[in-house]
Amino acid sequence: MEMINALGRRKSAIARIYMTEGTGKITINKRDLTEYFPSSILQFVVKQPLTLLNVAEKYDIKVNLNGGGFTGQSQALRLAIARALVKVNAEDKKALRAEGFMTRDSREVERKKPGRPKARRRFQFSKR
Repeated sequence: MEMINALGRRKSAIARIYMTEGTGKITINKRDLTEYFPSSILQFVVKQPLTLLNVAEKYDIKVNLNGGGFTGQSQALRLAIARALVKVNAEDKKALRAEGFMTRDSREVERKKPGRPKARRRFQFSKR
């Protein structure tokens, strides 16, 4: 198997991954997964597609991750990994789609409107 690359996005986070056959090492921005995401929940989110297909120890993944916060980044990475796994074996797509790993979460931050403190919040109003 040659190198497979895929892209995942979530909010403003972008994950570009390069997957090769290996021993299950995930390197994010030249740091180890456990170092980059100290939270075990985020590590779990990233590994979900791999554990679903029982291939966690089969591939080495190099990741370029930028933008967004840690939750958005971990979900962007999950999408990228799922897409790469489908490129390796198209039969896995059904299982990954059923778990919802193939769907790009399209929710974005709503823009702030003029005359308001936030997107929908209104300034305090009191009728004296």
